[in-house]
Amino acid sequence: MKLFNPGGERGSAMSYAALLEKIEIMRSTLRWATRIERPDIEKLLRQANTLRDEVMQLSHKERFVHAVSAGAASGTAPGAEAEPAAEPSTGERRQALLARSFVFEGTFGDNPKLLDALEIAEKAAPTDLPVLVDGESGTGKELMAKVIHANGSRADKPYISVNCGAIPDSLLESELFGHKKGAFTGASNDRKGKFESAHKGTIFLDEIGELPLPGQVKLLRVLQSHEIQRVGSDETISVDARIVAATNKNLRKLIEQGTFREDLFYRLSVIHVTLPPLRDRKDEIPLLIAYYGDESAEALKRRPVVLTPRLRDFLLRYSYPGNIRELRNLMYRLSCLAGETADLSHLPEDIRPALPRNAKAQAAGTPAEVSLAEAKRAASDEAERICLERGLQEVGGTVAELARRWDMNRSHLQILLKKHGLHSKDFRKEH
Repeated sequence: MKLFNPGGERGSAMSYAALLEKIEIMRSTLRWATRIERPDIEKLLRQANTLRDEVMQLSHKERFVHAVSAGAASGTAPGAEAEPAAEPSTGERRQALLARSFVFEGTFGDNPKLLDALEIAEKAAPTDLPVLVDGESGTGKELMAKVIHANGSRADKPYISVNCGAIPDSLLESELFGHKKGAFTGASNDRKGKFESAHKGTIFLDEIGELPLPGQVKLLRVLQSHEIQRVGSDETISVDARIVAATNKNLRKLIEQGTFREDLFYRLSVIHVTLPPLRDRKDEIPLLIAYYGDESAEALKRRPVVLTPRLRDFLLRYSYPGNIRELRNLMYRLSCLAGETADLSHLPEDIRPALPRNAKAQAAGTPAEVSLAEAKRAASDEAERICLERGLQEVGGTVAELARRWDMNRSHLQILLKKHGLHSKDFRKEH
């Protein structure tokens, strides 16, 4: 391993950090060793301390060489004050990420907090340092884990995802570390665990805050030793998996409550990334509407749905408590139910805004925020819905009979029913 390479294109600060982490792991392991005599342990600890000091000296030397090189290139002597560089705009930062071939499956805007998170992810990706991603549910934590994997040296290796909150306590060890045949009732074959499957790649531990304390202890041991044991086996297996963990909980509060280990928290959060909620990223909403509109159309094999102005206005103003996941699901729902054009009536009832049905409602103080054309279209849609409901009631919910009575194509009638969120089975129950 080259510890010092001033001629390289990139600095090696992160490789130093990874090496220092391994040294600290060795020191921690040796400190509690039971099969080595104490004098030997003390000797090895002194050697580890010496190696650590030497690495730090090399790091200082490398930074000095880079500082001198940078100073010579800019005409500024080492130690001299330089003019502060102008802060790039958020738009420039976003374009710079894309220009550097930053791999991101989706779209992102100019929110400074999000750009901070993406820039941290870009710098952390080439290393093997553990990353902790936190943020509200639906903010894209697993997407961030995939971004770190895709932009790193392990991009062509396995990416394994584990939902820590979905594994029963009794199966946790088997799920993570595997088991031998006959280790317990139902263990009919040898089985690899998630860590073995992620060897040389990345393992994503989602909802790490849900991991029970016994599981936290076992995970900590793996992070320290880089070894696992299958359930029912005494054999140790070396594993080399990049750890990315995620949580929607405040782990520091869980530490105070005694439900999360502090030492595990510091092991996982060498690099800490926080994703802001979508309500703080309003500039991103139009981009996401267009992106998921196209994605849902492709998935459903149809043209992208057209949003009425009042629906689009609602989607731009809505607070999205479910964040990006909720917006994505809404676009899929609209694409499925609306046919060619989607309106407020295609939204779920629990978030659908109340609309004035007559002039009396508007006279009572409801503002008229729609144009005359939109008002006519809304009235036409309401009349169409009433007609469909009456027709379904008359035929007892039999779509084929209604299409025959109205002399229209059955598939077109189904599209109209989807547009208004009507289900023929609901009318069969009434007759």
